[in-house]
Amino acid sequence: MYILTVGTFLAVLMATPVYAQVHVDIGIHFPAPPPLVVVPETPHVQYLPSAPTEAANLFLYNGQYWAFTNGDWYVSREYNGPWIVVEPQFEPRPILLVPVRYYHVPPEHWRQWRDRQPPRWHEDWGREWADKREWRGREHERENEQGEGRGRGHGRE
Repeated sequence: MYILTVGTFLAVLMATPVYAQVHVDIGIHFPAPPPLVVVPETPHVQYLPSAPTEAANLFLYNGQYWAFTNGDWYVSREYNGPWIVVEPQFEPRPILLVPVRYYHVPPEHWRQWRDRQPPRWHEDWGREWADKREWRGREHERENEQGEGRGRGHGRE
C-alpha cells in the first residue's frame, strides 16, 4: 500500500499542467463561413460588415475568430465556436485598435466616443490594465501620425 503525503500530493498537483478551458455558446451561429472584410485602419484584422444581431461583433485576426459581446471577449479557431472567454490582458493589440465604427453592437457608453477611433479600453478595464499593456487612449492616432503624415484626418476628442 502506498501512502501519499500532503507534500507529495501538492508536488504532483503543482507539476501537472492544467488545460481546463470553459467553452460557452455566445449565440453566434452561421450556416457557412461569414464574409469578412479587412478593417482599413487595422489591415491585419477582418470584420463582419453586415451582421445579424445575434452575431454581435465578429473579427478575424491571426487565424482566430474574436467576438466581443456583453462587455467580454471570446476567441475560437472556428467561426461558430466553441468560444473561450479571454481576459482583457490577453487581447491582441490589433484587435483592440479596431475603431468603434466596426462594432455592430457596441456597449451603450461607447456611443459618445468618436467612431473612427478605437474604444477607450483603459476606461473600461482600468489603469492597472493600461499600465501593464502600456496602453494610451490615443495610441492609434500616434501610429497613424507616424505612418500617414502628422495628424491628417484626426481631430481632438
